[in-house]
Amino acid sequence: MDAELSAWESGGGYFNLAATGHRVFFRDFGAANAEPDDTALLMHGFPESSFSWHKVVEGLLGHFRRVVVFDLIGYGFSDKPGADAYGYSLMEQADVALQVWGQLGLRGGHLIAHDMGDSVSTELVARSVAALLPAWFDSGFRSVTFTNGSMVLELAKLRVTQRLLLTRIGPVLASLVVKKAFAQQVRSAQGSDALSDRDIELMWQINRQGDGHRKTYLTIRYLLDRRRFEATRWLPALGAASMPIHLCWGDADAVARVEMAHHLKRHVCPNAHLTVMPGVGHFCQLSDPQQWLDSVLAFYSAAG
Repeated sequence: MDAELSAWESGGGYFNLAATGHRVFFRDFGAANAEPDDTALLMHGFPESSFSWHKVVEGLLGHFRRVVVFDLIGYGFSDKPGADAYGYSLMEQADVALQVWGQLGLRGGHLIAHDMGDSVSTELVARSVAALLPAWFDSGFRSVTFTNGSMVLELAKLRVTQRLLLTRIGPVLASLVVKKAFAQQVRSAQGSDALSDRDIELMWQINRQGDGHRKTYLTIRYLLDRRRFEATRWLPALGAASMPIHLCWGDADAVARVEMAHHLKRHVCPNAHLTVMPGVGHFCQLSDPQQWLDSVLAFYSAAG
């Protein structure tokens, strides 16, 4: 494993989930006593990990006093169990997020999500709207920023491999994945040429931890949840949410196209603030970290 990834792991910690015993990796930056208004809670995407935030953590700490990242089950350095031990639903992943934050003594914060993390976050917003968040999370989400994720599935341009992973041949396809094919899929989704070979190499290496690259047919199951609950649960919750919502989108994304952000603003959550990052692709915080930081932090600066 690359030294940069080893350093990322050594700077973090692990704890076991109470219900399942699965091990979760996390990193907690800044002041442990920061108030919720000064805390950023980051949620990574597919097929990523907490390491996808490594280029923007320092910049976020220029605005927030505390930044918390972690690897969802099936990703990064967290456990990657088989289908018999974990369902990989968005509901389960939302439970994981709350357990991480509870273990760290968090009472709330500003939620910033990307890709699949957007979907986990819509479930958390739905729980917030329904007053179903834990009592200890009493300050709730001070705001939610969504970046480049397939939040309206009918508008997403899924790659052929993504679609096949959801079929009966998914396990076979995942077992055959090699770095070259992985890199092609990542570049295809990116939609711009700004993602470096090193970015993809590190993404590949961390995917290989715990044979995660063989289990993408499980982690991608979140798309099935989107089909089932998007129209009835998650999009209505966004429309009913009282916290500030920021839609921050790179307009070169080939999968979660910028039309999705405009649709959300126009038809789902008209009170949301929309920021379009010109020329920025799907893996926005990796490929264009400075523009991502400028765009995300401008929203918080304007909100006071």
